[in-house]
Amino acid sequence: MKLRLGVNIDHVATIRNARGGSHPDPVNAALIAARAGADGITAHLREDRRHITDADIALLMDALSVPLNLEMAATEEMLAIALRHRPHAACIVPEKREERTTEGGLDAAGQLAHLAPFVARLNDAGIRVSLFIEPDPAQIEAAIRLKAPVVEFHTGRYAHLDGAERSEELRRIADAAALAAKNGIEPHAGHGLTFDNVSPVAAIPQIAELNIGHFLIGEAIFTGLDKSVARMRELMDLAR
Repeated sequence: MKLRLGVNIDHVATIRNARGGSHPDPVNAALIAARAGADGITAHLREDRRHITDADIALLMDALSVPLNLEMAATEEMLAIALRHRPHAACIVPEKREERTTEGGLDAAGQLAHLAPFVARLNDAGIRVSLFIEPDPAQIEAAIRLKAPVVEFHTGRYAHLDGAERSEELRRIADAAALAAKNGIEPHAGHGLTFDNVSPVAAIPQIAELNIGHFLIGEAIFTGLDKSVARMRELMDLAR
């Protein structure tokens, strides 16, 4: 099975918003990424609109020929936006106003009652729901109970560890991916992945998609976005 690459374009919008105006355009970045080998585009519409904006989502829906994965908090505002635009997928993520980036996985096990109506309404609308969770059996059990077709494992801990601790975290991710797949849930992974650490995660046979953003946008400063995406695509393919 080909491992899909979703490219997150949030930080193209971060750079644009630092000065205002329309440059650099995240929609153009999405089109370049798709031409370079991305199988989909991910964009996180945050409550505070610190990077991606409502207008960006509308423009992406019109421009893209590859699927759009909308990252969103489980709020009524974000649910209404998702139902209005009907992206291919919606990944429910934890969100705190003061964080610089998503700091960990969603506590699906502890928020079953809150999450259930969001997952149900997105499923009913034909939007493929993903839960951004830690590689933990309790969280996978919650995803099963919520009837989420996809989980995305937070790989931030793996990315920041070394040696034996990294190997142990990789084992946790692999075991979680196998457990999810055994229960009919498609496992994805993402956060903190780079050229140097992506291959072991990409080699996990059950994982169907990696979502990578910050590193690719940063690397694009030196090599160009097309080359950055193409190199990640190459490494992922080699790992399989």
